[in-house]
Amino acid sequence: MSNRFDRLEQFAVDVILERCWGFRAGLFRFFLWILSRMYRVIVRWRLWWFDTRLGSVHALGCLVISVGNLTVGGTGKTPVVELFARELTRRGRKVAVLSRGYKSLPVPFSQKLLDRFRPMDQRHPPRVVSDGQSLLLDSEMAGDEPFMLASNLKDVLVLVDKDRVKSGLHAIRRFDCDTLLLDDGLQFLRLKERIDIVLIDCETPFANRHLLPRGLLREPPEQLCRAHIIFITKCDGRDLTELRNELRRYNRHAEIVECAHKPLHLEEIFTQERKPLSYLKDLRIGTISGIARPESFEEGLRKLGVELIYSRRYADHHRFSESEVAKMFERSKARGARAVITTEKDSVRFPRLGKRPLPIYFLRVEIEIIRGHDAFNRCMEQMCLYNKPSAPAKASEPVLVSS
Repeated sequence: MSNRFDRLEQFAVDVILERCWGFRAGLFRFFLWILSRMYRVIVRWRLWWFDTRLGSVHALGCLVISVGNLTVGGTGKTPVVELFARELTRRGRKVAVLSRGYKSLPVPFSQKLLDRFRPMDQRHPPRVVSDGQSLLLDSEMAGDEPFMLASNLKDVLVLVDKDRVKSGLHAIRRFDCDTLLLDDGLQFLRLKERIDIVLIDCETPFANRHLLPRGLLREPPEQLCRAHIIFITKCDGRDLTELRNELRRYNRHAEIVECAHKPLHLEEIFTQERKPLSYLKDLRIGTISGIARPESFEEGLRKLGVELIYSRRYADHHRFSESEVAKMFERSKARGARAVITTEKDSVRFPRLGKRPLPIYFLRVEIEIIRGHDAFNRCMEQMCLYNKPSAPAKASEPVLVSS
């Protein structure tokens, strides 16, 4: 059932990105276009609902930073969250990353139903992936991105809950955090008085400019006006004047920072052995990935000098089975591969394997700012001037801005 759903999801992605054609694809594309027109109405109504404060919105009395995007997946959000968490911690803030835990083990329906009728302080607490000292959950329970963040960040809490108001209050009350970092938080409108960082992929800034489900836009491009900082990701040094001018049409005041995903080294998934990037020169490899933009990952490896002889792609966030990994190893080795490479996010979803015919590495990357260093530093200084809360808000009494 899982593989069938993944195949259907992949077909839908191929139709949306116009990778496949034919009568069936065209009919499905038209159906998605009708749904996207309906979705546009819903998005505008939801934005109006929270803008007019008819919806319940909260301010938690501490520094709140949201990192998000207008499109679905593929902008490199997790390394940017990691960058901000590290820098804020280095500057003396006590940071909690709040994630919704996409594709983590779902909360039982009975628990969710009961929580809707309970006061805030009597609801089930969020899942604590890391308490800032040690990992407390695995990737299946936490979700791959929160688990990866928790593995890489020391002295940073990582909490998972769809309700970021509840998890934010828990971080303040239970752990005395003074800074909340919302992973994928642009569309979470119940938290106000925050700084919005919006990521734009320089390769496909607004995808095909259609809203979901016909395209990949969660919101129309004009909603970029809400951004305080715009990060243009996956830059390679090309001239981005045209893109920057377009962004300025939607937002005249936000700081703009250009950044790239900088490869650091290879790390073997199971033995933690590290290899320098020079190891990739002329290396015959196979790849396996379950991410939104696998072609970007594979092209990055080619630029590092590999000879890619076999690749296996799955739907985003796919949890690999032993048989899938065994088949990938078999086909890669049969074609002369000497190693298999995957992404760091994919590596946390691998099953435990015994004997392996080839080593399997993930590529460790971090965000490198290539233009806009001064803008980034100004933003960090302003964030760190934000007063720390004198006393944590009680979990039952969030600070209401409006209701």
